[in-house]
Amino acid sequence: MTDTTSDGRTIRVLVADDQPLVRAGVSALLDAEPDIEVVAVAADGGQALELARSTRPDVAVLDIRMPVRNGIEVARELCRPDADPAVPTLMLTTFDMDDLVFGALEAGASGFLLKDAEPDVIIGAVRQVAAGNGTLDQALTRRVLREFASRRSLQPVTGDRVDGVLTARERDVLLLLAQGMSNEEIAAELVVEVSTVKSHLARMLPKLGVRSRLQAVVWAYQNRIVTVPDLGT
Repeated sequence: MTDTTSDGRTIRVLVADDQPLVRAGVSALLDAEPDIEVVAVAADGGQALELARSTRPDVAVLDIRMPVRNGIEVARELCRPDADPAVPTLMLTTFDMDDLVFGALEAGASGFLLKDAEPDVIIGAVRQVAAGNGTLDQALTRRVLREFASRRSLQPVTGDRVDGVLTARERDVLLLLAQGMSNEEIAAELVVEVSTVKSHLARMLPKLGVRSRLQAVVWAYQNRIVTVPDLGT
């Protein structure tokens, strides 16, 4: 089923990239979808912020490396708790292990993909982010999270810590979220309504001190609630 905004409206998207061909290509790709409309296109981070404020898109697709202000700075502005507008962000980059990727996660970005991802993956990611679901390139998820967890240690790593923070059902949701499940998949696994899953998530994020589903997954890896299998070299 196609993911649109919560009330079924067309997903309004801002695309920002300093490379004209990439900017035009991503814009054309998304605009061709019946449920997606590209409402603004920016060539740098400063312009992206101005256009986000004037057009108030549902999703901002941002290049990580841009002049004036990079994608991380833009994401931090758009994702902060008091942002107006607060815009979920999907980061695109050519650098799969760029330090800026970790900055994007910390800034509150909802997703991260490589620019050479298949077109249907990029389209699907925009829909997922608009629907409130975080996304990472599946081929890179384990490497990115494992590297992130090894570089960042923001919370005490104790096996019991989550039990003192979350309810048993919130922990169940977190574990399934860390497996990459959507709200619908989590609801099916726990045999509850999707609205119940959303309620658990809304209560869980402030308890963990995070702003997005993706940050909650990172928190779970940092605290060894879930672990990343060794993928070898």
